[in-house]
Amino acid sequence: MSSIAFIGGGNMASCIIGGMVANGFDPLQIRVGTPSQSTRDRLSETTGTTSMADNHAAVAQADTVVLAVKPKIMRQVVEDLAPALSHKPIIISVAAGIPVAALKQWLGSEMPVIRAMPNTPSMVQAGATGLFTQSDLTTEQRSLVDKIFQAIGYSCWVSREELIDAVIAVSGSGPAYFFLVLEAMQNVAQELGLPEQIAEELSLHTALGASRMAMESGISAAELRDQVTSPGGTTQAAIQSFQQHGLEDIFRSAMTSAVARAQEMSKDFSS
Repeated sequence: MSSIAFIGGGNMASCIIGGMVANGFDPLQIRVGTPSQSTRDRLSETTGTTSMADNHAAVAQADTVVLAVKPKIMRQVVEDLAPALSHKPIIISVAAGIPVAALKQWLGSEMPVIRAMPNTPSMVQAGATGLFTQSDLTTEQRSLVDKIFQAIGYSCWVSREELIDAVIAVSGSGPAYFFLVLEAMQNVAQELGLPEQIAEELSLHTALGASRMAMESGISAAELRDQVTSPGGTTQAAIQSFQQHGLEDIFRSAMTSAVARAQEMSKDFSS
């Protein structure tokens, strides 16, 4: 039975662990290293996993180690942990902006390193995760990584590390784009006279329904839009307004800004 250690027990680690246990992972497979007693108590109570304050003890003989601490303390944590990793487990980092080369430098010895970019809907097992590695993983190792992240939603592998920055722009930051659209729709709906609760519920159910249609219909987003856009109708009036105001250009500018910031963060950790 593979053993998996998490370093850090915050929101992302907690949702990954919760998803794993809910999808058939044995809690006895999982150990968590975190300094917070309240976090250790919560994880033990909610997931049945074993938590401890000693990171070295948490990773002892673990086949896979998931690094789930904040980027600003990652180097300190990894360099401290490196002596306890002589058995060369798979290393998975879920921290944004830290390149594989930096992680390998801090580890100080050769072992498989994977960058994972999950997003916040992982907290409700509806996440989207991009994965990248330069290492030659065995079929069993890759399968285990897939199972970990498919326990919290959808996962995919990208072929080049720079594409992780595109993943960040699409799915890592993406939930906030939709929340911003929902916020705008709800505000305008109230300006049009709808009560706050109805404005909120209509927009939320519309978003849910549109997403389900896009996922389950097998039809492209463009075709689905055409189906609901009757010539001369209300939807066409709204879509034309979006297009006249350059909606796609606005998204292009926003998402390329996200990529640029991700690249800046990577350079900070590479220096």
